[in-house]
Amino acid sequence: MTGTNVRNEADDSGPSGYAAARLRLLGEEARSGPPRRAALAGLTDDWLAGLFTAAAPDLRGVSVVAVGGYGRGELSPRSDLDLLLLHDGNAPDAVAALADRLWYPVWDLGLALDHSVRTLAEARRTAGEDLKAHLGLLDARHLAGDLGLTAALRTTVLADWRNQAPKRLPELRDLCAERAERQGELQYLLEPDLKEARGGLRDATALRAVAASWLADAPREGLADARRRLLDARDALHLATGRATDRLALQEQDQVAAELGLLDADTLLRQVYEAARVISYASDVTWREVGRVLRSRSVRPRLRAMLGGGRPVAERSPLAEGVVEQDGEAVLARSARPERDPVLPLRAAAAAAQAGLPLSLHAVRRLAALARPLPTPWPAEAREQLVTLLGSGRPTVDVWEALEAEGLISRLLPDWERVRCRPQRNAVHIWTVDRHLIETAVRASELTRRVGRPDLLLVSALLHDIGKGWPGDHSVAGEIIAKDVAARIGFDPADATVLSTLVRHHLLLVETATRRDLEDPATVRAVADAVGTQSTLELLHALTEADALATGPAAWSSWRGSLVADLVRRVGAVLAGDGPDEPEPAAPTAEQERLAVEAFRTGSPVLALRAQPEPAGEEETPGAPEPLGVELLIAVPDQPAVLPAVAGVLAVHRLTVRTAGLRVLRLPDDVDDGAVLLLDWRVAAEFGSLPQAARLRADLVRALDGSLDIAGRLAERDAAYPRRRGWVAPPPRVTVAPAASHHATVIEVRTQDAPGLLFRIGMALEKAGVQVRSMHVSTLGANAVDAFYVTTGTGAPLPDGDAASLARVLEETLRG
Repeated sequence: MTGTNVRNEADDSGPSGYAAARLRLLGEEARSGPPRRAALAGLTDDWLAGLFTAAAPDLRGVSVVAVGGYGRGELSPRSDLDLLLLHDGNAPDAVAALADRLWYPVWDLGLALDHSVRTLAEARRTAGEDLKAHLGLLDARHLAGDLGLTAALRTTVLADWRNQAPKRLPELRDLCAERAERQGELQYLLEPDLKEARGGLRDATALRAVAASWLADAPREGLADARRRLLDARDALHLATGRATDRLALQEQDQVAAELGLLDADTLLRQVYEAARVISYASDVTWREVGRVLRSRSVRPRLRAMLGGGRPVAERSPLAEGVVEQDGEAVLARSARPERDPVLPLRAAAAAAQAGLPLSLHAVRRLAALARPLPTPWPAEAREQLVTLLGSGRPTVDVWEALEAEGLISRLLPDWERVRCRPQRNAVHIWTVDRHLIETAVRASELTRRVGRPDLLLVSALLHDIGKGWPGDHSVAGEIIAKDVAARIGFDPADATVLSTLVRHHLLLVETATRRDLEDPATVRAVADAVGTQSTLELLHALTEADALATGPAAWSSWRGSLVADLVRRVGAVLAGDGPDEPEPAAPTAEQERLAVEAFRTGSPVLALRAQPEPAGEEETPGAPEPLGVELLIAVPDQPAVLPAVAGVLAVHRLTVRTAGLRVLRLPDDVDDGAVLLLDWRVAAEFGSLPQAARLRADLVRALDGSLDIAGRLAERDAAYPRRRGWVAPPPRVTVAPAASHHATVIEVRTQDAPGLLFRIGMALEKAGVQVRSMHVSTLGANAVDAFYVTTGTGAPLPDGDAASLARVLEETLRG
């Protein structure tokens, strides 16, 4: 039966005819989704118009108006009918009688009804006092009676909404936030409320209201389709349950999936989650834009008064190469060229997360449209930027979701597509698989001071459940995927093996600790054999804790933590051996020796700045990691304060230190019986290009003779760029490595990388009166992992008390 025939039958048969036509319409398998909702609204329109005409054929100054979801023409099978009887106030008794003749037939059919009777002035006053009523009236649609009265209502209500937007929109934003806090996030709930949860139909309606204000607009791509999918799911839920419910309960999901023609309940949830994610992201972007516009409006009059008119230019401050901050967002610099810079998406994301800023919608879309694919394996900078992004704590979540919204994550990591929006039907898990992986990275970022390889910890956190998108044991499947991903993103074979081991055994510690007898030597030996090394055990311990904390409150406790720690202690004892002594330095190259001799003869520093050489063809070691930055070789006659001087000059020139080595180089016998300090560092420009070697050398000479005030220069620069509200990194950790060397005391520093970090460490060591015999510095993402081999003035290891005191001083310096 066609929609027209259904509506004609309703007209002919009165209420009983409407009920029968409605029943037939809802039973038509060929019609579903928007066509069915529109047909049901049209059928109901005709019926109500017929009731109005029959009840008050001659009454003037009265109209029947559909509001809310019915006003939008979106009637689900069990939706309420939201109706307003609008009148001019001239015949209150007749209007009251008319209301009875309209409402009672609706109630008699068992339909839910939300109704009101108001004059135009009363409707306007109610809207001004009640935000929800105002939102409903924005969708007012004429059904019957005085069309001019309905048009006046629409015009007045919309004008009031636009005039009051600076006040009403913050109120609406707070209402949405309060509801999200109460109902949770639709994209992660196993039994979500399709309407009330964050990312649900209420939020989609709120976005329509924002657009109606003309103050801001939501990103439109995919939004209408996401809303349609949620409405379709609600229709199927109403038909499956026979009730007016919006909660997608577990026991009804299979039936709802079948009603929609989907494979199973997981497919249904994944589709719902994807729709909710689109609406949630659109909400984030829209409310951010509302805030920006309202701030601009409040500041602009004062600026115009101060500047004498004209439009103020938004301030832009640099975050990274090609990335700047503007209006509280990370945006692309005017000079950025995504089509020539394949690392830019990751660099922009890492810079935004580190600064605690959202990545602007325009920037993400431009990156998605123009950025070239990364080569395989990734360049070293791309891998470092991924690690930095993963290690940025809570801000990582929003930045990752922004990349996801435009398809950049699946482009960077194709295996991600299988876990995206994948539900976990486990009462312990509170997240979908993909969000759990990001949540684990967030938790792991808090534990980076406990491990020597924070980069491997963070990447293993991202990948540990990647096998859940494949059949069989997800740990076994994940091991294979992790090894492949590790090679693709540029880790060397040894690191790729560690990552795959961590993924394969990410449940080993907690399962063994809680289910096996730890007094049995065979239990401990089996874990030791699976883990292999102390460093892998250290990483697995941190990954286990991060994974459990990211799963949900039921997955981790002090009791579980103590059992795992006991197991780790026992396994560590099995794996323990004598600590590694200070590594023997490699023989100096001809260039290093030449620089050392020249520095000794001239009595001043000599340096060479070399760009990354091209691959050496067949001589290149297969799988070797690509160095990051350019090589800086410096030879300086042995003297005090070399480390802070070099580090300070590099910081002044905005050079980031990626790796750094310092050692004492004995001169050849035919030159002299002297020593020169040799620094072999890998550096990269924070912004722009590298400075000239001659300029670096000139500043280094001044730093060593005391004429360059490095501390003052750095303080001036810090004052010019106020601290942003970025993620608060875990506190620094400085320890004395036990039995690490027989010739020196080894001070290990694990902290957040920052401009001038090595300068501050060098100054602290200099003030402590110790000599740095050698050092080994590496920057892994945003984490610095440094080892300093220090001695007394006579060249002996520090006494235990002095070493502990030095570690405390360094830690306090880095906290300050």
